[in-house]
Amino acid sequence: MADRGMFSTTDLIPPLAERGIALSSSQVYRLVVERPERLSLKILMALLDILDCTMDDLIEPITVAGAVRKPKKAAAGGGGEPSEGLGGLRPKRARIRGIDRP
Repeated sequence: MADRGMFSTTDLIPPLAERGIALSSSQVYRLVVERPERLSLKILMALLDILDCTMDDLIEPITVAGAVRKPKKAAAGGGGEPSEGLGGLRPKRARIRGIDRP
């Protein structure tokens, strides 16, 4: 923003309004200062246009814990060891026996 001569978050309100986006000063402040949980594509594209930058300049990719998936193991019943996620919680195989009739 400073590269574009904008030193206050409220400096974004008029350029956003020119693009048909009406946000209050508190909404613009939260958009600039905090990490937005949801952001419409229209607002994102307007910010890219106003600031004359790319998406890589505005958005920093982060990795979420547990987001990396491990390769799947063989199907159950293969006679191998239990999968890592189940540990000792593997159910025992049921045995069906005949009914003794009198």
